[in-house]
Amino acid sequence: MEGRLANSWRLTVNDKNFIKTALLSEIRIDGRKPFEYRKISIKFGRQVLASFINVSITEPTFTHLKSMFIGILVRENVCTYIVLIIMVIYREDGSSEVQLGQTRVMGMVTAQLVQPYRDRPKEGILSIFTEFSPMADPSFEPGRPGELAVELGRIVDRGLRESRAVDTESLCILAGKFVWAIRIDLHILDNGGNLVDAANIAALAALLTFRRPECSLGGEDGQEVIVHPPEIREPLPLTVHHLPIAISFGFFSNESILVIDPTHNEEAVMGGRMTTTVNANGDICAIQKSGGEGVPRRVIMQCLQLATSKAASITKQIKDAVRLFSSKIVF
Repeated sequence: MEGRLANSWRLTVNDKNFIKTALLSEIRIDGRKPFEYRKISIKFGRQVLASFINVSITEPTFTHLKSMFIGILVRENVCTYIVLIIMVIYREDGSSEVQLGQTRVMGMVTAQLVQPYRDRPKEGILSIFTEFSPMADPSFEPGRPGELAVELGRIVDRGLRESRAVDTESLCILAGKFVWAIRIDLHILDNGGNLVDAANIAALAALLTFRRPECSLGGEDGQEVIVHPPEIREPLPLTVHHLPIAISFGFFSNESILVIDPTHNEEAVMGGRMTTTVNANGDICAIQKSGGEGVPRRVIMQCLQLATSKAASITKQIKDAVRLFSSKIVF
């Protein structure tokens, strides 16, 4: 991924020089210290819908919205936000919205039964897709996913897949024939900088609240898969062993200045970026350095130490938010 996720032309030369000069004095333009993270807000289900229309969603209102949006489903050229609202209405579980400073990302998890890969007949499938809307940033082009969208998805995917955070073997229904394919859709709503970290948190939060239907085998030969509706059998959560947390750092002035969680404006000035994915136990899940010059081992170890400390607090915040949401909803 290129080091500059933001459009550098938006900033004047004076603005860029001001950001660099302030960093030399360990001052950031938003008032934070170099290693201070922005505030994180996590919402789920109807809370996500409420943030779109700026109202409190009560049960009668929620039921009314369900019936109101049925007609919209048959219309053509439905805008992205309406589609997202419809998905949230019909799926309270498996949806999240994360706000990191001015950055907002929505995560949505869905599942379907598919045939497994031939080389992994007893494992389910986990895939991640990203959507960069021009409403989030004018520099994002509609249509085909750009390099940034693909690379962001790869970073999140690498952290989840290579660390085997999600137990894909538990997604197998009938070996070689039917497994669950879990799809994570990440929608960028506002680009305030550091999209990778926000998207990673949104994906994890959505995974932890997602529930898949319970299945059983039937038929004369026992090879028929029966998918039970939630009214008959309670849906099952995914088996998530740990939470790989992505923590991004920005480098300035030939890698001599380091900050955590760069903003949109800082990304337009920084020379390079490094994203370290670690869990609360300090296990390294992935590291990616993009742009700029090489980084000495001393700086890498410093980043890992800072990332591990921050990952522990973010993990706790995600679990607390999921626990609070789960206590208020019956799946």
